[in-house]
Amino acid sequence: MPRTQKNDNFIDKSFTVMADMILKMMPTKKQAKEAFAYYRDGMSAQSDGEYAEAMDNYQEALRLEEDPYDKSYILYNMGLINASNGEHEIALERYQAALELNPRMIQALNNTAVIYHYKGEQAEAAGDKQQADACFDEAAKYWMEAIRIAPNNYIEAQNWLKTTGRMNIDVLY
Repeated sequence: MPRTQKNDNFIDKSFTVMADMILKMMPTKKQAKEAFAYYRDGMSAQSDGEYAEAMDNYQEALRLEEDPYDKSYILYNMGLINASNGEHEIALERYQAALELNPRMIQALNNTAVIYHYKGEQAEAAGDKQQADACFDEAAKYWMEAIRIAPNNYIEAQNWLKTTGRMNIDVLY
């Protein structure tokens, strides 16, 4: 049974009905509609913690989707699942692919920074200061770009950048 028929709460059912109506009325190609349906089912599965099912749906949506902007969000959501499963290198690859298609995706910039910051903390705990600094510098690079695009976001990251001396003031102007 397709995931869209499994929804058991009012909000999910309402969203599914509305999304199905929009899909039927949109003057788009069948392939784009199918890609959206798989993406929607992937998001539903992901929100239910059904990561394997979500990934299957995202893989199919990615195969069908032609629009680079839409593909960036599919890749981003796949990266979220990889990151939550501790597959940080794969998540970084997915976020990078999303950023290549959509360089202003601040969520992917932020999540990339978070992973590099985590890796820096791990290296620091292991006593590898050089590796820690390299990871922290990478985190700073991605956070600075996210902050440049959305200066009112990521206040904690901005504070970390300032306290570690990695904030380049000129970026904000």
